[in-house]
Amino acid sequence: MTYCLGIKVQKGLVAVADTRITSGTDVTTKKKIYTFQKDNCSLFIMTSGLRSVRDKAIVYFQEVLEEGIDDYNKMFKAVNAFGEQVKRVAEEDRESLEHAGFKFNLNTIIGGQLRDDEEHKLFLLYPEGNWVELGEGAPYVIIGNAAQGKAILNRVLKKNTSLKLALKAAFVSFDSTRISAADVDFPIDVALYKNNSFDLVEYHYEEEDLNQVSTQWDKALKSALKNISNHWMDSALIKLNKTAKKRKKA
Repeated sequence: MTYCLGIKVQKGLVAVADTRITSGTDVTTKKKIYTFQKDNCSLFIMTSGLRSVRDKAIVYFQEVLEEGIDDYNKMFKAVNAFGEQVKRVAEEDRESLEHAGFKFNLNTIIGGQLRDDEEHKLFLLYPEGNWVELGEGAPYVIIGNAAQGKAILNRVLKKNTSLKLALKAAFVSFDSTRISAADVDFPIDVALYKNNSFDLVEYHYEEEDLNQVSTQWDKALKSALKNISNHWMDSALIKLNKTAKKRKKA
């Protein structure tokens, strides 16, 4: 399984991807974020699904960008171009993959800003090549193992959330997933983009880099739970104790 998270706030974009690849009992690590950086062009791509499909679509897309990046002045055009490469791979490989028992299931998060975009953009691209743009009503998207990591993001992320807080929330979301899912783990790759900067920054974190943060969050969460008011459940507990005493006497 995969964990890839893209966040859009007013100040910019945050992308986080684990690097774990699980195949049967074999576990390896592989980068899941592809970045492209040029004058007035910054974008990242993260995928979940079959690795062979992802690699082939990325190679095709790299060729498209190298041959004519100037043709793509807005992010939606680049997303369309990547979608065409996904459909191209589907035409070439879907039948043989499904014959072998594999599902063509490439989901993609694409974020960035190109020269004529008024602001940074974040998109979710489906295996069929169609897409949706993420905005104020949906400031983040997760592909892969999404269940455990959503709670903190739903509570914290707003349009005006700072990049610093968004990155903190992103790590806690990943960490919550890691604790609950055996197929999501360190190392993780992070990409950060500040609106209108056309400067995409990447960073790689090993488990030892973030152990202290994970421990701090664990302690803070347990402390917060312990300190929640008890009065709302006193009547239920009193009733429980009375029922237990009656059964003892009986």
